[in-house]
Amino acid sequence: MRAHAPRPRSTICCGTSCVSGSAGGNSGDRDALSILAELIRCPSVTPDAGAALDVVEKYLAAAGFECHRLTFEAPGTEPVDNLFARLGTGRPHLCFAGHADVVPPGDQTRWSAPPFAAQIRDGRIVGRGAEDMKGAVAAALAAALELVAGGTPINGSLSFLITGDEEGPSVNGTRPVLEWMAEHSHTPDECIVGEPTNTGAIGDAIKIGRRGALTGTLVVTGEQGHSAYPE
Repeated sequence: MRAHAPRPRSTICCGTSCVSGSAGGNSGDRDALSILAELIRCPSVTPDAGAALDVVEKYLAAAGFECHRLTFEAPGTEPVDNLFARLGTGRPHLCFAGHADVVPPGDQTRWSAPPFAAQIRDGRIVGRGAEDMKGAVAAALAAALELVAGGTPINGSLSFLITGDEEGPSVNGTRPVLEWMAEHSHTPDECIVGEPTNTGAIGDAIKIGRRGALTGTLVVTGEQGHSAYPE
């Protein structure tokens, strides 16, 4: 896309959970830090990401994006809510892909702050999903809102694909959403995945491609046994 989004007034360092700036400023509730805090306060443990998706949809719909909530349920799995939103219909089509679900917080007594309170301590926002990957979702969302608010013409279209099961089985999210997108002429030309990829310092790595996944089925024939009964 030829139009460039200006930097949000508060920045989220996507590879860590550090923040800079303030949640105020002229951008108000469209500030990246404010959006991130709002997302963290949604306890969106897989596959219950609906509340966090509501937050993303609220901002995108207000900015003029056409939003679609897509629920998929493969056999033997729980239904998963997903969001696809697009601004414009032209090409090139740039898509930001990510997920709003998080892993369980575990033993909350071991946290330095409540995992879903979004407290800021020593320049860092503490919360489940701050790094993986609500920080990136908030940063991309804030940048898109700044782009729209600035009135810059977009030569092409911009979309968001936000799923709700990346931290789980990952069968009712990206893959069926992409299939739906292809059926409805929404296949993107380029895609940015905001997963944290930094290895040493903030912004030190932009990676091209994904390693993918390989699964297989191993069939072993013979007599059934157990280590408790070696005979």
